[in-house]
Amino acid sequence: MTDKRIVLTTAASEEEAQNIARHLVEHQIAACVNIVPHITSIYRWQNKVEEAREWLLIIKTTAAAFEDIRQAIAQLHSYEVPECICLAIEDGSANYLEWIAESVVAKQ
Repeated sequence: MTDKRIVLTTAASEEEAQNIARHLVEHQIAACVNIVPHITSIYRWQNKVEEAREWLLIIKTTAAAFEDIRQAIAQLHSYEVPECICLAIEDGSANYLEWIAESVVAKQ
């Protein structure tokens, strides 16, 4: 197990996805954010089944930076309840994991 994390969120538009991604990387709380365009999400909201076109953000970060990412998503996101799911990276390329560590500066 490492201290590196993948955080997932979705955005309602490409502009919103880019805004969130750029903020996270510029503020050094994410090393990289991949934006996967045009996903279809089917979900239950307010007792109705909904369908929406969204952009998926795959955020590479550290455990120490997760709370900063959660707060940034809450502030920048247009959704009332934005997705913010943190997954542990158990293992990976040593060079890539080191790059994440060097790229992220979390508050201690």
